[in-house]
Amino acid sequence: MDALAGLLEGPRARGAFMIRACLEPPWAVRVEDEAPLTVMLMARGHAWIVPDGGEKVRIGPGDLAIARGPGPYTCADDPGTAPQALILPGGECSHPDGRSLNGSMDLGVRTWGDRIDGGTVMLIGTYLMKGEISNRLLDALPPLLTLTPDVWQCPLTPLLADEIVRDEPGQEVVLDRLLDLLVIAALRAWFARPDAAAPAWYGALADPVVGPVLRLVQDEPQHPWTVAALAARAGVSRAALARRFTALVGEPPMAYLTNWRLALAADRLRDTDEPLAAVARQVGYGSAFALSTAFKRAYGVSPQEHRTRVPRSGASGT
Repeated sequence: MDALAGLLEGPRARGAFMIRACLEPPWAVRVEDEAPLTVMLMARGHAWIVPDGGEKVRIGPGDLAIARGPGPYTCADDPGTAPQALILPGGECSHPDGRSLNGSMDLGVRTWGDRIDGGTVMLIGTYLMKGEISNRLLDALPPLLTLTPDVWQCPLTPLLADEIVRDEPGQEVVLDRLLDLLVIAALRAWFARPDAAAPAWYGALADPVVGPVLRLVQDEPQHPWTVAALAARAGVSRAALARRFTALVGEPPMAYLTNWRLALAADRLRDTDEPLAAVARQVGYGSAFALSTAFKRAYGVSPQEHRTRVPRSGASGT
């Protein structure tokens, strides 16, 4: 599992949902849900996305926008339209004055708004929780990014539009996977731009030596890796691997392995009730004590303190 896949690992455990928003101008929705990642795909009409601390962006049919939280923003038909609804953490929806809107704007299966035939239709996917693995990617993204059809054609739009309103067995799994595909394809397109500021490890995945080593570390963190073992698998000397890995990734192989293992452990501690010893084995530590010592050195708290102070993931929606 690489960090791009790690961003989307277990979307139901992370808390993810999709809705279709159908709105008739004038409309405006204030978003303060603090979600780490929200994807907006325009199916009909247009919308303005107005971050509190950045440039506003207009998106039209076929355009995709990704908002990286937790900063608030407003979506509207026009930047001057006053918000008529407020989206809060946990999927709570209210009027701007605090009166509840939950349920009053439901238009059918995963459909929300004021008119089913409204001039604006937006497909929205939201991940409610984030983890240490996903932070490696989220930290490299701007607060708001957009992709237009002239640089990226999205073949998933008609499929998503059809599936999002269906209510059949296994539908949540279908939507989870489609949302995963949408985000991965969008981020690939974003980082492929000539002026993209992709994280160092992302670019290093394409290197014929470092790329396979990164995948070994990410896919098999429980293996007792050494620089010598990784170099042998890559077909180079230890010194050559250490130099090349550090130059491309920004840290030595063993430092990257340690950070990856601890990030995995942090997410498992949050998302599961597995004993610390089991988590330690899964991420490559010989004992709970060894993991606890390394974890506290890196995060400043013990694994148990981390587990109790971080909210348990859960899905919810409007």
